[in-house]
Amino acid sequence: MEPPEVAALVPAAGSGERLGKGPKAFVEVAGRTLLAWAVEALRPFVAEVVVAVGPEQVEAARRAAPSARVVPGGPTRQATVGLLLAATTCRWVLVHDAARPFLDADTLRRVLAALPSARALSVAMPVADSLVDARDGHTVDRAPLRAVQTPQAFERQLLLDAHAAARAAGAAATDDAALVRRMGIPVTLVDGGPHLMKVTTPGDLRLAEAYAAALATRMAPARTS
Repeated sequence: MEPPEVAALVPAAGSGERLGKGPKAFVEVAGRTLLAWAVEALRPFVAEVVVAVGPEQVEAARRAAPSARVVPGGPTRQATVGLLLAATTCRWVLVHDAARPFLDADTLRRVLAALPSARALSVAMPVADSLVDARDGHTVDRAPLRAVQTPQAFERQLLLDAHAAARAAGAAATDDAALVRRMGIPVTLVDGGPHLMKVTTPGDLRLAEAYAAALATRMAPARTS
């Protein structure tokens, strides 16, 4: 997949209420905003990065992520992704949550390598914990289950059609792959991992700070005597 065919779309218009630190895109981990982490990971692999934030945060986002194009977002994530789709003409799009700061090059390469043979795909991680159905206490088989992560990648026209169909039906979903599946189109799964954590709560933020510190230690040049 050649980069000129692919745009990265970053919905970042969330208010961050559960985190309690203002708009989530501008919360910092290891001295960088979550938005900057996401954009800097994506930028080398795509033709353009388009970010959507709240209308009052557009200028702040341009300062935080100068290599991205910034547009105003909508009242929901689904509406925001719809606006991002309208802002690019690339044949393929990657949709990545700004709240997942630790996107790595290996994951991006796996996603891009899968695109020519898949119209829709999602990064996902096997579920490690034992699961129980709270309604009746029965254990749930975790073997076939996956936790959905981002990036997700799509043929742009397919995702436009999926959003249009959802609007017409009054349907909502928490991720774009679910909108594609409701049209009966399969979504290929690509291996993700725990490093693609989503920062949603104060506890998540503490974990992200610890992970960023570990990354910095691993990447620091070794001292010579």
